[in-house]
Amino acid sequence: MGTRREVTTATMRARASTFAARGGARAMRNDRGAVRARGGRRAVMTRADAFAGMSDKLDKAWARLQGEKDLNADNVKAPLKDVRRALLEADVSLPVVRRFIARCEEKAVGMKVTKGVEPGQMLVKCVADELCELMGGVGAEGIKFRDDGEPTVVLMAGLQGVGKTTACGKLSLSLRKQGKSVLLVATDVYRPAAIDQLKTLGKQIGVPVFDMGVDGNPPEIAARGVRKAKDEDIDVVIVDTAGRFKIDEKLMGGLK
Repeated sequence: MGTRREVTTATMRARASTFAARGGARAMRNDRGAVRARGGRRAVMTRADAFAGMSDKLDKAWARLQGEKDLNADNVKAPLKDVRRALLEADVSLPVVRRFIARCEEKAVGMKVTKGVEPGQMLVKCVADELCELMGGVGAEGIKFRDDGEPTVVLMAGLQGVGKTTACGKLSLSLRKQGKSVLLVATDVYRPAAIDQLKTLGKQIGVPVFDMGVDGNPPEIAARGVRKAKDEDIDVVIVDTAGRFKIDEKLMGGLK
């Protein structure tokens, strides 16, 4: 598109930070997506639903350490196995999970338990810290805003059902609170009601949405949206794209 694109992991960092701040798995419950029955059938579970379901599994993991006085190689294996299972069921890749669990185990074993703090709580902190690190670290740099007068472009891309459109709304609201002007651009012309969903979110948070209807061409929509933002001196453009799979060559090519 001839403009700089910045893809952010802000949503996942925020989720990990919330987990750390609240000190346990219950933080995941706030993002729980409803799974509704349609025509007597259970709706397909999205990755967001899977992450929400981690809560009970992680609570079970911490409960295994009740009554323990320290963290050692023996008593951390079972709870970390629960964490491993929860991450895999949330569709986190196996190599990532293996490295994550290995780091948690290395950090937790031999950790000095602070007086008045239970070993389970210490493991919670250990896992939460590693989650934050996995997402880039607490002090990780977020979006790199352009300083040349051009709008910063954030292209939201990912698999179907992972919550890109909702994330666009959350990110827009966060940027507005930082004093940035934002324009949402709707390029998902393939999913029914995707444009309407983005417009509804934009209206709720006071952010304008640019679209060209369901008959528009996604690259052209994105380019026109960026030009509109430039003409109106808008700081950030967030482009919502259609969910896609690697095997869908047409949609993958559209990202280029």
